[in-house]
Amino acid sequence: MIEIYTDGSSSGNPGPGGYGVIMRFGQHYKELSAGFRKTTNNRMELLAVITGLEAIKSPNQSVTIYSDSKYVIDAIEKRWVHGWVAKGFAGKKNKDLWLRYLTISKLHNIKFVWVRGHNGHPENERCDQLAVAAGKQKDLLIDTVFEMEAAKAGV
Repeated sequence: MIEIYTDGSSSGNPGPGGYGVIMRFGQHYKELSAGFRKTTNNRMELLAVITGLEAIKSPNQSVTIYSDSKYVIDAIEKRWVHGWVAKGFAGKKNKDLWLRYLTISKLHNIKFVWVRGHNGHPENERCDQLAVAAGKQKDLLIDTVFEMEAAKAGV
């Protein structure tokens, strides 16, 4: 069983942001994070989940993902994302990331667990620290799809 803990953040919405991921498999422990110069909290929450799943080296793994994002968990557990796909994501944001999630999710048996954010859960708190620190780095990555869409929308 692989455990993945995730969190995302942004300072402003949109603004600089980042994600944090903790992965556990037996005695193995790994932390992942990255920061972006302009993004949203929801994008970082979803990208944290995707990044954790993409870091798994072998297919067909049992994975439990812990997240404080109702946006991510509800979209998946309540199957909203499948309705968005059927409607071509009309009026919905983050199509690029949702399609990326749907592709990687097919490789594993995934279970989601919601945790209350900022409530003393050690791994969630650590992921938050990683996400916030990543968004404060000097050389932030470019969330290209988001920035192109924001520019089109005049944001």
